[in-house]
Amino acid sequence: MATVAITGVHTLVYTSESEAVREIFRDAFGWKSVDAGAGWLIFASPPGEMAVHPGDRPSHEITLMCDDLAATMTDLMAKGIEFVDEPKDEGWGLVVTMRLPGDLAMMLYEPRHETAF
Repeated sequence: MATVAITGVHTLVYTSESEAVREIFRDAFGWKSVDAGAGWLIFASPPGEMAVHPGDRPSHEITLMCDDLAATMTDLMAKGIEFVDEPKDEGWGLVVTMRLPGDLAMMLYEPRHETAF
């Protein structure tokens, strides 16, 4: 039996304001990056996990996780990040939506479930 050689997950974020979102990932989130050339930054994201949910059509999404939603929101708001709703308790976690440049909505949540990392 051959060993599967998947070595990582490369996520893509599309927005009309890519430079501004790159600045947020670098400055507000504090993620390290490498320059793939001409200022094209590729970020080292935090540890991750992947879940498979039932759905009516194929899709995928990116959500960001934190240990303390209220503290993380306070920190990010001080860095200019906008939140479009109030935190909600979904049972599996506390959830809020960030609005990033280019009208990019991204979920931030504090998991209430066991994580895979």
